[in-house]
Amino acid sequence: MTASSNRNIAVIDIGKTNAKLVLLGGNGQLIDTRSTPNRSIELDVGGTTILAHDTERLWKFILDGLRAFEAEYGVGAISITTHGATAALVAGDELALPVLDYESPLPETCAQAYALARGEFEETLSPRLPNGLNLGAQIFWQAQSFPDKFARVTAILTYPQYWAWRLTGKRASEATSLGCHTDLWNPNTGDFSEVVVQQGWRALFPPVKPAAAVLGHITARVAVETGLPADTPVCSGIHDSNASLVPYLTRFQNPVTVISSGTWTICMTLGGSTAALDKERDSLANVDALGRPVPTARFMGGREFDLLVPNYAEPSAADIAFVIEQQVQAYPSFVAGVGPYGQRRGEWSVDKSVLTEGQRTAAATLYLAHLTRAALGLCGVGEAIIVEGPLARNALYCRALTALTERPVHASQDSTGTSFGAAVLCCEDLPQAPLPAAFPPLVVQGFKNYSEGWEKKTKNL
Repeated sequence: MTASSNRNIAVIDIGKTNAKLVLLGGNGQLIDTRSTPNRSIELDVGGTTILAHDTERLWKFILDGLRAFEAEYGVGAISITTHGATAALVAGDELALPVLDYESPLPETCAQAYALARGEFEETLSPRLPNGLNLGAQIFWQAQSFPDKFARVTAILTYPQYWAWRLTGKRASEATSLGCHTDLWNPNTGDFSEVVVQQGWRALFPPVKPAAAVLGHITARVAVETGLPADTPVCSGIHDSNASLVPYLTRFQNPVTVISSGTWTICMTLGGSTAALDKERDSLANVDALGRPVPTARFMGGREFDLLVPNYAEPSAADIAFVIEQQVQAYPSFVAGVGPYGQRRGEWSVDKSVLTEGQRTAAATLYLAHLTRAALGLCGVGEAIIVEGPLARNALYCRALTALTERPVHASQDSTGTSFGAAVLCCEDLPQAPLPAAFPPLVVQGFKNYSEGWEKKTKNL
C-alpha cells in the first residue's frame, strides 16, 4: 500500500454541498479538518448559460489546506473522494469546457435525443435520471452543443480522477466513478457500455485503474505550493458513496447494508442481489472498489430534511408521542425526480404551520425512516444495517429503522464519514473502531398503526 501506519493521510472529500480536507493519523484518528461550501457558478459558454463547479476556488482551498496540514502535522499520502455524476473534459493541460454541475438543466431536445442513444437498464443498471445525473447525458449534450470545443477534448476524467490529475499530472479512469448511474459502464462485464463505443468516446477515457492504485506523486509545482515532499503519493480516488463501503468490503461474510447519508441518502447492500432494482424508482447498481455490482437505492434525504425542517429542534418524547398519536405524516417526495417516489409531489397530512419545531423534526425524521425502508425494498436489506454520516447521529431515525426493518442498526462512530473509507485506500491496515451496540427498536404506542398508515398512503405511488 502507499502509506504505512505511521503516516498521516490527507483526504480531499468533495461533497455536493460542502468540500472538506481531512487529515487522519496512521491509527485512524481524526487530526484536523477544514471545509468550505461547494457553491456552483453560472457561466456563459458561447451564449449558453450553464451551472458549473468553481474548480479554481476549490483548487485554492485544496492547496491552502494541504500547505497548512504539512506545516503543522506533516502529510504522508493523499486520497480523494468526490460526489458522482461529474467529469472534466480536458484538452491537453486545461479544461475544454467548464466542469458541469449535474443539477444544471439540460434542454428537452437533448434529453429526447439522448434517450434514443443511451443503453438499456439491463445493460448498465443505470436508470434515466433528471438533468445531468446521468453523466452520459452531460457528455452527450456538451458534444452536441459545443462541437468545436468538444473536438479539442483529449481526455474525459471522472471527478476524483480530475483532482488526482491536477495533483500528479497523471490520468486514469476508475470503476466506482464510472459505475454510479452514469450510463457509461456495464457493471456485469466490468467494462464500458455500448453508448461509449457508439458515441466515439472510448478513446477519450484513460486506462481504468483501481481506486487504491497509486496514480503518481505530486507534481513539482504542487510540492512548491504546498511544501509537501515531492514523493508524496496520490491514490487515483473513489466515488464518495463507495468510499463508505470500503471499510466493510471484507469485514462481513453475510450481506450487510450500508446507508451513507448527507445531501443524498444512499442505501447499498454488499453481497445483495440486483434482481429487485427498478429503473422507475431511482434504484441502480453502484460498483464497489473491487469492481463488483452493489444494489443501491437512494433519495435526497439531507435535502428533503432541510426542506421539511427549516429550524431543527431535538424532539422530546412528548413530541414523538404526539406525532405518532395524531398521525402527523409527511408523504413523498419533496425533491422532484429522485427517490422511490420521485414522480409524486410531497405533502403533509396536517397543516405543518401548527406544529412545534420539535414535532416537525420528529415527523420529518420518521418520514426519512419510512422512505429508507421503501428504498431497502428495492436494493435488499442485509443481516445488519450500518448508518454513516449525519443520520448516524439521529437516534430517533435509527430506532425507527430498527423497528421497521427488524434488523440490528448500528451507527458508525466515524465522524469523518466517507473520508475514512478513502483513507483506507491509502493504508489497508488503518484500524477501524468496533461498531457500537445496535439501537433498541422504537417502542411507542401506536407506531405500528402509524407505519401502516404511511404504507397505505404510499402503496400505489
